[in-house]
Amino acid sequence: MIAPEVPAPDEITAPWWEATGEHRLLVQTCARCSGAQHPPRALCVHCGHDALGWSGSAGLGVVDSFTVVHRAPRPELEVPYVIARVRLAEGVLLLTRLEGRDPDTWRIDDRVRVTWVDLDDGRALPVFIPAGPSPTAEPETAPEQRGS
Repeated sequence: MIAPEVPAPDEITAPWWEATGEHRLLVQTCARCSGAQHPPRALCVHCGHDALGWSGSAGLGVVDSFTVVHRAPRPELEVPYVIARVRLAEGVLLLTRLEGRDPDTWRIDDRVRVTWVDLDDGRALPVFIPAGPSPTAEPETAPEQRGS
């Protein structure tokens, strides 16, 4: 995947971008109402307060909406590709790309998990792939390997 042009970090988005360089997905949260939001903003979209912080996201979600792009806006982009809104478990929506399967096989409500596309400047973009078994889950032991 050729990475798109992305905006430079500013005083509001810098913590989010810094975390992406470590392949950590953050969600902006309000200390007053506990509301979560994305993209990062100066004020809470739920209550208008400016006491905003960050919480980590597991990067799990579902496809909320998507479109398959067949005509690239720039000649160097390979088509088709999928642009989607992913609703994270924390409730926020991310506009992102879907990878890891044929574009025509994606469906609304497909479960997805985050993966990363590294940028040349040390940041990374979150993209989503089909969710599989939890990477922290213990592998199931084959019957012949189980102890008695």
